[in-house]
Amino acid sequence: MKNLARSITTNQVGIHQNLEKVVLRHLNSESQKPLSEHTKEAYQAAMEWLGDWQGDLILDSCCGVGESTANIALAHPNAKVIGVDKSAMRTEKHHVYSAQTNNYLIIRADLQDFLRLLVLEGKRLHKHYLLYPNPYPKSAHLQRRWYASSTFADIVKLGGDFEVRSNWKLYIEEFAAALNIANIQSTVTQVQGNTPMTPFERKYWESGQDSWKVTATLSKA
Repeated sequence: MKNLARSITTNQVGIHQNLEKVVLRHLNSESQKPLSEHTKEAYQAAMEWLGDWQGDLILDSCCGVGESTANIALAHPNAKVIGVDKSAMRTEKHHVYSAQTNNYLIIRADLQDFLRLLVLEGKRLHKHYLLYPNPYPKSAHLQRRWYASSTFADIVKLGGDFEVRSNWKLYIEEFAAALNIANIQSTVTQVQGNTPMTPFERKYWESGQDSWKVTATLSKA
């Protein structure tokens, strides 16, 4: 018997009442969180891997085991793709999902710090994927969601074509609302197709759950 995914349960009804206040506060301030040493080392390793690359750079944030990163790299053979996840347990499983292509890298790092380092060094993205992050569905945990954290400002600054997926439609709707607060137009649609990008997406579909996405062009380099 397959291990089916549980549906999202939440005590929140509709867009969070504090979303606009929280998003505006983060957009108008700078994060003071110290950068972790292990992420600075991972970032340096990623920059050494990139070398003098001047072409398209794609980021797969919260990449988990990196199946999505490999899929993205295969779909964009003329780009360099970096998958980032904080869990060593997940990134160390990537060998099961690896692809026969040399245009991508999987690293373990704190995403919040990694994105800040990219911004501080003036990097810009061609595309940015955020596939099935933890939605933190409890109303009290709003600020743990990416669009309601200081990281949202860095996501916007990095630019590129941006795509977020989730099996919780409200998460996607709130992400779209946060983008709107930042004066960025976005589109919310149901994910269509037969080929899942991640193990999570596969598990949700096998459980009969729909998944949703928000897409936006943050800016072009």
